[in-house]
Order: sequence, then structure tokens, then C-alpha cells
Amino acid sequence: MHIWFFVTERSATFMAMKALRTGALVALLATLLALVPTAGAALVGVYRNGMESKGQLSQIAKLSGNRCGRGGAERAFGIVIGKQTKECSYRTPVVGRDLEIAATERLLGKTPKSVQKAAYLGLDLRAGGGARYQLAAYPFQRKAQLRKILPDGSIEYLQIAKDVPGIEGVDRENDLRLRAFNVTEGEEKGSCHILAYVGGELVADVTDAGAGELTGRASGFSVGSAKVAKGAQATVDNVVVRVPSPF
Repeated sequence: MHIWFFVTERSATFMAMKALRTGALVALLATLLALVPTAGAALVGVYRNGMESKGQLSQIAKLSGNRCGRGGAERAFGIVIGKQTKECSYRTPVVGRDLEIAATERLLGKTPKSVQKAAYLGLDLRAGGGARYQLAAYPFQRKAQLRKILPDGSIEYLQIAKDVPGIEGVDRENDLRLRAFNVTEGEEKGSCHILAYVGGELVADVTDAGAGELTGRASGFSVGSAKVAKGAQATVDNVVVRVPSPF
């Protein structure tokens, strides 16, 4: 079944927008992704959102977070975290098991100094039911974490990188990319190979044998802190979702 391989980035973006109204394409895309071999695969972009218009902004939906406000950004998706809230997470229209997501995120200087120290910018894959794989980059601390958040809320730290040159700091653009593809051959078949990049630098390369613990399929981004992040402000733009291609 190879019909979807003829989809271009432009037409895929249009279909992803249409899927917000019907839900049919997203379900179809998730089914097709499960049929694609991933070993040694190239990547094809199926969704792109520059957050430049109301229509593009409306494609993003909240995934989790008690008090999460939008706005305060020009030509970007703005996030403001309210009281008693540690994290705000949002999803794109694209769902699937084997995806790569990339985005440009900024932690704004308007964020209270006390919150900046522990605040992170994140990307999420296989999200659902509170669980997911997450790349968290800390602009103030200049560290990155690849973590696996389980349905009960516990966290497995799969890899941690410190003094990451690609993390640009507060009020600067941080380019993040996260990939999670299942291994389809060999002794590690059924496990998940996860790659995480910050500013083009590989900060994590992990194979997770417990990939079956995550049943969610949403892709998206997050802003948060280990502590209450009241007053944290961030922007997200240049969101791209890619899938493996056998070509």
C-alpha cells in the first residue's frame, strides 16, 4: 500500500488542516504509518506550520495543563502558564507511531527569574494518557534531557546532556528535533530507537526496549518546569512533522 508516498509537504499540510474538521485523514495517516518500514529510512515532511495566521494557529490543540493561556506572540504560537500549573502541552493534527517532530521554541525573558532557572522547552511524541517520549531543553541551565513519561506520571531519564552548545538561552531561538521510530528488524525488533537534537547537535541516542508501555500517538510540544511554572512565557513556531519513507 504505497498511495500515501505521493503526498507532498504542501498537500499534506492541506490535508492535515482538513483533518481537523473530519478526523478521517488523521486516522488514515496513523494506519499507514504503521505499515512503513523504518530501518535506514529517509524522511518525508507531511506537516508544516509556521504559526503565521489564525488558521495555522487554530490547528494546534491543547493536550494537557490546568491553566494554559495563548497569546502575547507575533507570528508565533504564544504560551503563558498560569497558577498551580507545572506544564502546558499542545498537539499537532498529526498522529502516528513513527514520527519526527521539529520546532523552534523560545523561553521569553518576561518569565520570572525564579521560574527561568528550572523552565524547559519540550517536544513530545507518542503522547496520550499522560504518557510520552519527551525532549526537554533548559535554556537557563543549558542542559537537555530525553525522558520517558509513563501513564502513572513517573519519569525515566533515558539520557541527559549538560553544557549543550546548541541551547541558545533565554529570549533566544532554540531549534529542537525529536524522532521515535520502532525497530523493525533484528534482535531489537519491536523496541523504539529515539534520537534527540538541539541546534542540530545530537544530544541523545537511545533504544528503548519498553516502547510498548506508550500507546499514545499524538505529536506536539510543551513548556514547563519541575516546579509550578506560574508566569512562564514561551513561543513556538516552524513546527514540522516528518515520517519515514522507504525511498
